[in-house]
Amino acid sequence: MDMDQPEVVGFFDHKTFSVQYVCIDPATDRCAIIDPVLDYDENAGRTRTDSADEIIEFIGRRGLTVDWILDTHPHADHLSAAIYLQQRFDAPRAIGRQVVEVQKLWKDIYNFGDDFYADGRQWDRLFDDGDRFKIGSLDARVMFSPGHTLTSITYVVGDAAFVHDTLFMPDFGTARADFPGGDAATLYRSIEQILALPDDTRLFTGHDYMPDGREPRWQSTVAEQRANNPHLQNMDERAYVELRKRRDAELPLPALMLAALQINIRGGRLPEPEDNGTAYLKIPLNAF
Repeated sequence: MDMDQPEVVGFFDHKTFSVQYVCIDPATDRCAIIDPVLDYDENAGRTRTDSADEIIEFIGRRGLTVDWILDTHPHADHLSAAIYLQQRFDAPRAIGRQVVEVQKLWKDIYNFGDDFYADGRQWDRLFDDGDRFKIGSLDARVMFSPGHTLTSITYVVGDAAFVHDTLFMPDFGTARADFPGGDAATLYRSIEQILALPDDTRLFTGHDYMPDGREPRWQSTVAEQRANNPHLQNMDERAYVELRKRRDAELPLPALMLAALQINIRGGRLPEPEDNGTAYLKIPLNAF
């Protein structure tokens, strides 16, 4: 494996169709965890750590050291296990700086009080566009790539790019842009920036919806996306925006969105228990 080519291991969560990643520097056995999932049973109101524990077991079996726990954005379809994993590995958690705009937006939606700070302090580091950092000896950089959300970022590590919810697999399409703060034209420009990376750049997506019942996949290349993604063929910005708006109008909101976002804008921290020892989620009624 080339020195600038990380080993990437994906962990697929069948319930939320989410992909969690461990990005490994083979030269140092140091790694980053990207977009980990905290399992949540909405019927019982119960959280579990099965998905995160699978990552913990893998890291222990491989003898890896965790340098970072990275969020690409506050997810609307699963709860984040970042806090749980930080308690295990004592690694810093990071996200894009524009998360503060998402926090302000959803603070109003949830009517959170003054005890919720919409300044990003829930993470250890807030990345700016173009920031650089290390995973072991690997160079990594941050690309601001909004549109799906206000704060979405792409992590480029060697020849790999973690593109979160911008591009799905080439046989499926691209991400929705109708969440609060989303914008289809902005998403189009973010995708164009990602597709300006070298043709052989490996792209790792945040979800896979297994069209036609195929097995889950999450790795493609820039060249494959340009050649085969149905949302990118003969599309200028105006045509893409029209396509995206038509498709988004037909999509239901993610089942876990209203539960997940109040956790994820806290960096994955669950609400504090009340005086009876139980923590509660807050669901805005008739707001969407």
